[in-house]
Amino acid sequence: MTADVLPALTVRARSAAHLVATACAHHDAVLADRHDGTVVRHGDTVAKAHAPGTGRAELSRRLAVATDAADTLLAPLRPTPVDLHGRLVTFWPYGTPVDPEVPDAAPWEAAASLLARLHRTPAPPGLPAMRGPVKAAQAIARLRAAGPHPATAPVLRAWATLPAWARAQAPMPDTTTLCHGDLHLGQLVRHPAPAGPWLLIDVDDLGVGVPTWDLARPAAWYACGLLAPDEWTRFLTAYRCAGGPAVPADGDPWPALDVAARALTVQTAALAIAKSVAAGDPLDEVQQSVIDACGRMGTVPPDLAHGPRT
Repeated sequence: MTADVLPALTVRARSAAHLVATACAHHDAVLADRHDGTVVRHGDTVAKAHAPGTGRAELSRRLAVATDAADTLLAPLRPTPVDLHGRLVTFWPYGTPVDPEVPDAAPWEAAASLLARLHRTPAPPGLPAMRGPVKAAQAIARLRAAGPHPATAPVLRAWATLPAWARAQAPMPDTTTLCHGDLHLGQLVRHPAPAGPWLLIDVDDLGVGVPTWDLARPAAWYACGLLAPDEWTRFLTAYRCAGGPAVPADGDPWPALDVAARALTVQTAALAIAKSVAAGDPLDEVQQSVIDACGRMGTVPPDLAHGPRT
């Protein structure tokens, strides 16, 4: 984030929250400040500066989907982005996020039901591809640029076993299903705050593609032992009960999930190593478990017989 964007974004959030200049007791809060986007809150209004290079036409199409699917996705306050120091900015109502300090209350059923509804929503013509595989490929590029690390080799071996579409080197085999592209519990909020229904947020990676990608992060966590079996079962059962098309209605879901879950495991491991090298810190136990999974994956080819493939 350049030094001049954050204060300017805060001013934009204030002006969006108060159409008429009045005295205000609300405090400003920086909700996120990362290389891929900065988010500022003022009162019940949130302003987001999207990543440099974000395309206006593609972002506008994604905003239109969120507006039309307001029972599934948080709808923006304005239908089009605005410019701010070379960045695109969008405005949103504030929603109450998932509380990471209360894991037993994690809304796995709500997340699954929203995903199933999204996957059944007809995608409008001209919507770009879901960006999940692109983000995985970016994580691998970041790993390669980070410098030598003993855990890099097994991660790259696991990456090499994936089909071309999962590495963003070929079109995805599904070009009609509407997908979120980056599903995790941080992508859910209650709106209206504080106790409205759960909705999905963050349209940056929204598009058409392989719907199993949206189930891949919890599937990967479960496979790596980071998500309890009962939580995974709750999530998967709710998705199936809501008619989600990514996996069969019954039976073993793993043949369909295998490729995407592997890709998310590799992405997670790559980012963990890159951050470890940059900070000069050792890998923690959770990060090591994901890297160990990559080591196992590199010796067993993914299931390409049942799931999406090139």
